[in-house]
Amino acid sequence: MIVYLHGLNSAGSSAKAAVLRQRLSAIEVVSPTYPAQSAAEAVATLIDAFGSMPENEPRVLVGSSMGGFYGAWLASRVKAGHLVLINPAFRPWTLLQQVEGWQYNEARDERYYLSSEMVAATKTYETLPEAVGVPVTLLMDKGDELIDYREVEQYYRGVADIRLFEGGSHGFEHMDEAVTIIGGIHQSLVDE
Repeated sequence: MIVYLHGLNSAGSSAKAAVLRQRLSAIEVVSPTYPAQSAAEAVATLIDAFGSMPENEPRVLVGSSMGGFYGAWLASRVKAGHLVLINPAFRPWTLLQQVEGWQYNEARDERYYLSSEMVAATKTYETLPEAVGVPVTLLMDKGDELIDYREVEQYYRGVADIRLFEGGSHGFEHMDEAVTIIGGIHQSLVDE
């Protein structure tokens, strides 16, 4: 099973989730929609979602942007075999300060106000790389305009299998490569 966690202004129906479902059709891909802007609600929704998933299947958690941030926290608390981070939100309590204010989540057709309190609340769920508790693969586009890949690479150095891609953006332009990597990780868990 692959559990895909979307980013801040996205939903479980995101393009990345659709690519994973299409390209890895032999594997169940679950992609819950959760309120990524509200840390406590996001975590509660995701914990509930995990409670309804079968535990007897190998689980690969795949988190993009804020989904990567929440994925690290979840991997340290739920049964998972591997965590794949795609351009993960790095220290969102500082990163999101640049986008405080009104937001529009097109995927959910929803407007909301991202307050400084909401941004600060993400710090509660900080999970240091060595505390994740499962193998980690980091996939980063060097051209990410929101997150400095060098900081994330430094943060996960020695803990994660780091794959850096030239160019790209925060939207992540290397899903073809990611699908191959994620499929291989899933297969290695099945083979164990």
